[in-house]
Amino acid sequence: MTGVRLSIFPLAGALLFPEMHLPLHIFEPRYRALVSDAMARDRRIGMIQPSGEGETPDLYAVGCVGKIAEVEALDDGRYNLVLEGLSLFRVRRELTVTTAFRQVEADLIAPPEPDDLSIGRRASLEVESKRYAEAAGYQVDWDAVARLDDASLVNGIAQIAPFDVAAKQALLEAEGIEQRAELIIQLMQFFGRYGGEDRVTLQ
Repeated sequence: MTGVRLSIFPLAGALLFPEMHLPLHIFEPRYRALVSDAMARDRRIGMIQPSGEGETPDLYAVGCVGKIAEVEALDDGRYNLVLEGLSLFRVRRELTVTTAFRQVEADLIAPPEPDDLSIGRRASLEVESKRYAEAAGYQVDWDAVARLDDASLVNGIAQIAPFDVAAKQALLEAEGIEQRAELIIQLMQFFGRYGGEDRVTLQ
């Protein structure tokens, strides 16, 4: 079976989940070229985290395909985007290309069966989130949080929480929101206990 070809945007700390949204400010020339190419084709970009350092770092195996849902082209060539998550993908191989941006061959990952959090898990997640946010000095509209469905709550926290790159990747690869919620709780307890020096903030 042939995989899909994806133009990728490697960005540490930036997660995208299916049915979620990710705002991006695009300023590097190679990624401005990526956006221009995507807009001329299918509006799709593969978001993925680098697993190493350097100009062309190694990549984690799993990322998420995003469709450009909103775009603002600025006069100086930069873009403001909102990506809508479509599907997780697993990289098969990186392709040899002449474009300024990197491309991969990947397999789309079938979504897990829809599931809901247990009442206890939801309560634990909300309690731990409040404790973590208060300790970090974050201002949160908890009434709005309480109205979120389980998937939006869990995936939203996973996207914005300032955990390190490896922790964020573990959240992306977790199978289902119950497992992801449990991992979020564990990470909040760990990072909350050991303080800000070990945290890598979302870039």
